Amino acid sequence: MSSHATGTRVQRMPRAQRRAQLLGAALTVFVSKGYHAAAMEDIADEAGVSKPVLYQHFPGKLDLYLALLDNQCDHLETLVLEALNSSEDHEERVYATVRAFFTFVADEGGAFRLIYESDLTNEPQVRHRIDALEAQLGEAIAQRIIQDTTLPLELAEMLGLAMSGAAQVMARTWLAHGTQFPLEVAAQAAGHLAWRGIGSFPVNRMGDPDRGTSGQE
Repeated sequence: MSSHATGTRVQRMPRAQRRAQLLGAALTVFVSKGYHAAAMEDIADEAGVSKPVLYQHFPGKLDLYLALLDNQCDHLETLVLEALNSSEDHEERVYATVRAFFTFVADEGGAFRLIYESDLTNEPQVRHRIDALEAQLGEAIAQRIIQDTTLPLELAEMLGLAMSGAAQVMARTWLAHGTQFPLEVAAQAAGHLAWRGIGSFPVNRMGDPDRGTSGQE
């Protein structure tokens, strides 16, 4: 019998706390079943609430999914931005930035799948949010590349997107292979690969982020 069967009172809790609980339950269901196979009833059961309680907070399944997606996109962006600002040393920032992607995919619960393995990418709102995240991450990395090297803006933007994409692929590959190596070992190896590429470009000794697109000096 369902945990919210007749006669069972659902414990009241502050709205923000209830919302967080429902999102946690939805994450478990979406990761295990995928969006299309998941049902609102499954999420309500996972949370131990009635469907009316669930609908009080989220009008529909897509609303729940988008709320989760927003949370995880914000989380990954925060990890990457923190890494980019973690050191004044160019090399250390590259390693830290790559490691941020490994930290994200290693987080318990498999939340990264909402971004990188979603079965809902044909939904315009989902596609827009994921595309916006990729652009934001690429732009953030590109701005650091511009500050640290003599590369013109266009090349820095290309490399920013490439580095972000490569880092998430390497992190997911590590996870898919059963994490045969500890996170730090895998992230260090991936960071070394990234640094051998980025670090080969001439360093910007002037520290001028407004160099524009005129190319190397």
